[in-house]
Amino acid sequence: MSIRIGIYGYGNLGRGVECALRQNPDMSLTAVFTRRDPASVKILTEGVPVYPAARAKEMTNEIDVMILCGGSATDLPVQTPEMAALFHVVDSFDTHAKIPAHFDEVDRAAKAAGKTAIISVGWDPGLFSLMRLYGNAVLTDGKDYTFWGRGVSQGHSDAIRRVPGVLDGKQYTIPVKSALEAVRSGQNPELSVREKHTRECYVVAEEGADKARIEAEIKTMPNYFAEYDTTVHFVSQKTLASEHSGIPHGGFVIRSGRTGENGEHKHVIEYSLKLDSNPEFTASVLVAYARAAYRLASEGQTGCKTVLDIPPAYLSARSAAELRRELL
Repeated sequence: MSIRIGIYGYGNLGRGVECALRQNPDMSLTAVFTRRDPASVKILTEGVPVYPAARAKEMTNEIDVMILCGGSATDLPVQTPEMAALFHVVDSFDTHAKIPAHFDEVDRAAKAAGKTAIISVGWDPGLFSLMRLYGNAVLTDGKDYTFWGRGVSQGHSDAIRRVPGVLDGKQYTIPVKSALEAVRSGQNPELSVREKHTRECYVVAEEGADKARIEAEIKTMPNYFAEYDTTVHFVSQKTLASEHSGIPHGGFVIRSGRTGENGEHKHVIEYSLKLDSNPEFTASVLVAYARAAYRLASEGQTGCKTVLDIPPAYLSARSAAELRRELL
């Protein structure tokens, strides 16, 4: 049986989900839901309808898992609890500081409706979260380090575009090279958030907009830019399109620790990603966890989960016997 998937929101991430579904034959796209005029949305899959977002509630019997593709700043805090009251859902909520509160809201909605929800799915939070857990469990005497970039953050770029007076924008996260080198060498440095990364923003402002206010609002935005050295560049739409059209990203999770009677042996675990397309890779992770959500729901599990709660085998279309034979 094919797992019937709905896509809620059709931007870069939603389009990435559609592409990923083509590579997963145990799944099929049933419908796309958008806040735009459906007639203006052209998708890749022939024969699949595009509906207004408000019609989602009419299709609870036709969709097995709804993949939510909105932004973390303002969309998902509202959409995920609402949709979890109707469907089994997966989202990519990525505001780390607000994940516990988001979890509680979604958990209440999903449990009340008897649904399964998996939140904060992607590569960080997501796959990097798993690597941090594994590193902590194995090297109990050690330190965690996570570096992102150089790359475009979808969540931070979305947050820029929500600032009044901004027409468009891209944000790059950039690791501080000296900090990364110190960690890799096993020095176990104490690093503040500001010492690990810088942030660089390219902003297209509305004509006549107060650029000083926009820059100040970006640089002081909590949970996004206030904790970092941030540079804001104002550019034209043409320059943004020609020089910043890609959406690359990547990063590193490093666990540095010691073992032995007196901690005399150093160990460094490093996991890295280099991504040509941040949204397409994130979408591929979402699709794998949609499979897991379907399996958990089939077992009667309800409420909210994160990637830390999901058995790895639930992500794969292969059987347990195949996984033991081919991957173990």
